[in-house]
Amino acid sequence: MLSKAATMLLGLINENPLNAYEITKKLQLMNVKQWYNIADSTVYTTIRTLEKKELISGSVEKVGNMPDRTVYCITEKGKAELLNSLKKSILQFDYDMNVFSIAAFFIDVFTLEESRELLKKRLDILNKYLNGIEHQIEEMESSNIPKITVANVQRIQDIVIAEISGTQKLLDVMA
Repeated sequence: MLSKAATMLLGLINENPLNAYEITKKLQLMNVKQWYNIADSTVYTTIRTLEKKELISGSVEKVGNMPDRTVYCITEKGKAELLNSLKKSILQFDYDMNVFSIAAFFIDVFTLEESRELLKKRLDILNKYLNGIEHQIEEMESSNIPKITVANVQRIQDIVIAEISGTQKLLDVMA
């Protein structure tokens, strides 16, 4: 699976060819840095890595009197990696909410039906997590487990409930 930064950059480049500066500006415009700390230096390093792995290719362009700039396009290999990474990110539950948040930004790379199916599968996974957590809480409350421990598991339960709600909202928009 791709890193979060690589998934984000491939998703952006998949939408349309961009140079590194345009990518950093697009991340600012999307307000990504408020919820996922991706430094400009990470953008440039990730671009070099993606290019070495042949997931993107760059072509040098000259625009007026400006210095040459390299514009990156996603390759077929890159598109396949992006789709694979997005599927894995959607079909797993990770307490790092950024993994799914990044995937949700680019879910439209799939057909509408594929997106719905992936989100339905995610809901099934999340509901299984929730059932397991609820069972765990019941067991904890009937034993001598410290209340702070129970409260922490309930906090995790709240996170899963929020993920279910957010996933359902995405699914509702696609109805």
